Amino acid sequence: MLNFIKNFRNDENGAVTVDWVVLTAAVVGLAVAAYTALDTNISTLATGAATTMPTF
Repeated sequence: MLNFIKNFRNDENGAVTVDWVVLTAAVVGLAVAAYTALDTNISTLATGAATTMPTF
């Protein structure tokens, strides 16, 4: 097991994998933050529009 860890640390592919995982996590985090912000604002907008529109 220790030999595997040493080889992983010295291998360049391991570093590239870590970079991609961090980049993917950042993109997912930004997507979740954007969804949360849009969801809240769209709900507020829809409620405001519904109360402003006349009913027939």
